[in-house]
Amino acid sequence: QVQLVESGGGLVQAGGSLKLSCAASGRAFSSYVMGWFRQAPGKEREFVAAITWSGSRTFYADSVKGRFTISRDNAKNTVYLQMDSLKSEDTAVYKCAADRSLNTIVATPPRKPDEIDAWGQGTQVTVSS
Repeated sequence: QVQLVESGGGLVQAGGSLKLSCAASGRAFSSYVMGWFRQAPGKEREFVAAITWSGSRTFYADSVKGRFTISRDNAKNTVYLQMDSLKSEDTAVYKCAADRSLNTIVATPPRKPDEIDAWGQGTQVTVSS
């Protein structure tokens, strides 16, 4: 199983950009579908984006489509989330997740945390208006 560590969060003004990284340790990173989720205070956990094993397909929530880009580098065991044109409503704790099943990562509503193979600890993104 993989272990995940996120980085890159912080405080940014509305309209700005941030790039999150999620580094994986353990075996067979390329056998996992990777996803990003977020949770704002008082709100449910929300799917943000996902990328398939080789990176050939990507999926986005409607709320971030056209502004966020997910990518992965299997040689570096890392998945990224480039966030542009940030809005105050993007403020949340962002967590990366790994699962061998695409259906699990992109499920609507999101699967329970213990139904997904691995999670990072999360990184805070705060967008000031």
